[in-house]
Amino acid sequence: MNLKSYVTGAALGAVMSATAAFNGAVAAEDTIKVGVLHSLSGTMAISETTLKDAMLMLIDEQNKKGGLLGKKLEAVVVDPASDWPLFAEKARELIEKDKVAAVFGCWTSSSRKSVLPVFEELNSILFYPVQYEGEESSRNIFYTGAAPNQQAIPAVDYLMEKEGVKRFVLEGTDYVYPRTTNKILEAYLESKGIPKEDIIINYTPFGFSDWQTEVKKIKEFGSAGKKTAVVSTINGDANVPFYKELGNQGIKATDIPVVAFSVGEEELAGLDTKPLVGHLAAWNYFESVESPVNKKFIKQWHDFTKNDKRVTNDPMEAAYIGFNAWVKAVQAAGTTDTDKVLDTIIGTTVPNLSGGYATVMPNHHITKPVLIGEIQANGQFEIVQQTPAVIGDEWSDYLPDSKDLISDWRKPMNCGNFNVASGKCGGKGS
Repeated sequence: MNLKSYVTGAALGAVMSATAAFNGAVAAEDTIKVGVLHSLSGTMAISETTLKDAMLMLIDEQNKKGGLLGKKLEAVVVDPASDWPLFAEKARELIEKDKVAAVFGCWTSSSRKSVLPVFEELNSILFYPVQYEGEESSRNIFYTGAAPNQQAIPAVDYLMEKEGVKRFVLEGTDYVYPRTTNKILEAYLESKGIPKEDIIINYTPFGFSDWQTEVKKIKEFGSAGKKTAVVSTINGDANVPFYKELGNQGIKATDIPVVAFSVGEEELAGLDTKPLVGHLAAWNYFESVESPVNKKFIKQWHDFTKNDKRVTNDPMEAAYIGFNAWVKAVQAAGTTDTDKVLDTIIGTTVPNLSGGYATVMPNHHITKPVLIGEIQANGQFEIVQQTPAVIGDEWSDYLPDSKDLISDWRKPMNCGNFNVASGKCGGKGS
């Protein structure tokens, strides 16, 4: 090859490389990437895999509607594998490397606490779809699951008022959510006149399976002559052997009812539910809700998964609400820019699956009805109580350090932990 040919070939190669790079950039600009951050392996996969599938369904449905801002949505799915530090690494990867516009993910509070500083540092948005313990408010996180006043407190109210419960076993997995929730519940129960000796609190590790001794303790505590109930913040696959052991030891709902905050239709799908009939769960949605929008959602889920046996559950509804609120805010802002979306999304109202509506409040929580459901033999829940929509309270009124705090991310306050007694903002709020 002579020099002229070499130069021409090199120039052509450079042009082709540049063209390919340009086309790749254009292709990237034609899509809006959405991060999906849920455990697909490990102890939390039993719960989180369904949320991954739900997000893929919601993104697919939005693309069928024409996408967003004239662009196709592209899901970027990662597996943090029930490893809380890995959640932070995967979140950083999604934001910095994949350039996602927003992330939908996490289940446990440990995983959310792990990623929170990443979202604040890189100024991105996380939609968190699971009930949590409160005592947090971040500018970069939307808490679309229940705060304690939207689940835990109404649940113990139901036990006291409807079931006549006088003694409480607060049984949880050993991490942030159960410990803080039970701290709030203990203070709340004492404020309602329940003495300390009628409350016991116990924690077991993730994946705990040897429940014989623990369930025996519950049975003994419930034999003191006062109506006793278990308030369960057990998370993940430990629920399967826990409920099996309840059945093994003959604990019926009429004797010692269990109300769970982390057991829904998905978790019951792996259990023989006949011995569990009558035990309770507190959520903001059940698959058994009768409404046209829920009927449509269930059909959409079955069609997408090609499986009529796949159940829906509360965190799926929270993901549905969060995703639709984000879409509506992006459309209103005309951009996926984080700061503009954060300004636009407050006050956004979208349908929930119960036939009502959810509104994104200034504290980055949403309005939700509270539902109490009884486990049925078919693995579904019969709804025995439903409240009107409740505004999520990020700072508990029952803890001394938080009773005077509020969160309002609108300008000019723009504060996650404003102290109404001192008139000062305590910092970011997280």
